[in-house]
Amino acid sequence: MQERTLSSGWTPWMKFILPVVWIVGFASGGAALWSGAAKGTIPPPFGFFAAWIAGTAFILWATVGLKRIRADDRQLHVSNYLREMSVPFGAIADVRQNRWLSTKPITIHFKDKTEFGDHVTFMPKQRFQFWSADPTVGELRKLAGLAN
Repeated sequence: MQERTLSSGWTPWMKFILPVVWIVGFASGGAALWSGAAKGTIPPPFGFFAAWIAGTAFILWATVGLKRIRADDRQLHVSNYLREMSVPFGAIADVRQNRWLSTKPITIHFKDKTEFGDHVTFMPKQRFQFWSADPTVGELRKLAGLAN
C-alpha cells in the first residue's frame, strides 16, 4: 500500500485558523458592545461574554488537538504540524468516531503512551453519510487486527 493521507485537507484550517477567527471576531464584537455599554446606550453584555467564553472553550477542545494522519503498509504517521511520529498498526488498541460533531472526528487509542499521549484525534475526509461510521474507522480497525 502506498502512503496516503487519512485526515482531511481542512485539518490545518480547523486547527489553526478557526480558533483565531472565533476568538478575535467575538472579542471584537464584545469590545464594541462593551463600549456601547460604557456610553450608557445598552446594558453590559455579560451574556455575550459568557457565550464567547463557552464557545471558545468548545472550539479549542474540538480543534486544537487535531492531528494529520497518514498510513502506509506498516504504520501510521501522526503529525501535529511541528513534529511527526510513526506508530505500528499493532500499537492501536481501539478506534472510535464521534458522530455528534459535524467534523465526525476519529480517535485512535494506543496500547501504550506515545509522544502525543495515549490517543490522537483526527478529522477524516468529509463524506456524505448520515449516522454510519466513516469507512476509515473500519479500515484502521482491520489494519490493527481489531474486530469490528
